[in-house]
Amino acid sequence: MAEKPIRTGGCACGQLTFEARGEPKRVGLCHCMTCRKISGAPFNAFAIYPVDQVTISGAVKTWSATPESERCFCPVCGSQVFDRDAGDEIEIKLGAFDEPNLFTPTYEAWTKRREHWLCTPDLKGFPENRGEVP
Repeated sequence: MAEKPIRTGGCACGQLTFEARGEPKRVGLCHCMTCRKISGAPFNAFAIYPVDQVTISGAVKTWSATPESERCFCPVCGSQVFDRDAGDEIEIKLGAFDEPNLFTPTYEAWTKRREHWLCTPDLKGFPENRGEVP
């Protein structure tokens, strides 16, 4: 039986780190106003893992946009690293992984807020929140 890959990452200053074991459940983009505002970018790119496959080390500061989720960032450098939801998933920002090009998004949410110059023809799109995406 093959071992599950372990992928590492963290914040810009190295204080907050993570290990993600195995493959993500799904990988996507979000164009919602909250993602745009907290990142200062036109969209957020992330990998969703089961929470029991991710180990977080270091201090974490949180902010909640909704009762269902927590935005988690490093209290030292302010880097966004991951979000937690009220369920059993954790959303890790693709830019927080130590290696680039690990994952390719398969869907995007809140396409009604997508910048007109951004073309993503191969992704399944949802005008607002996503439906069930495998």
